Amino acid sequence: MTQVSKYPISKDVYDRCWEIFTKTLIGIKNSQDADEIVSDLLTPTERIMLTKRLAIAFLLTQGYEYREINKVLHVSFQTVAVVNNAIKYGSNGYKKAVSRILRDEKLKEILNKTAQVLITPATRGKGSGAWRYLKKELEKKSKDKKAF
Repeated sequence: MTQVSKYPISKDVYDRCWEIFTKTLIGIKNSQDADEIVSDLLTPTERIMLTKRLAIAFLLTQGYEYREINKVLHVSFQTVAVVNNAIKYGSNGYKKAVSRILRDEKLKEILNKTAQVLITPATRGKGSGAWRYLKKELEKKSKDKKAF
């Protein structure tokens, strides 16, 4: 379990540290940079804890029940309830993150379908073997969807 030092800092120092932290997060430009900063800032346990919370939020917004989330992510009902309350009564952080994830996933799906449509006319005739292969790979990727 995470711990906070028993020696408190002043509100001004905390506010300045928080400002630096949020600006650091905002400044992340790609997933490699994000992975590096998260790996340096958080312990493996903290990374798992935060990852599971975001996954819980995602699954709750997709209509999954507490019991299903409990079985898939191996989290307590209390943890699911805490995330659910944050979604319902919090500052919309989870909602924004989940909607961004869904938007990105939908964009990928749209681009994949567009690519399939564009490739279809080229899958007939001489020299179309590579195009047929590419079309099959795109179709396979669209079928390999994960729960989240």
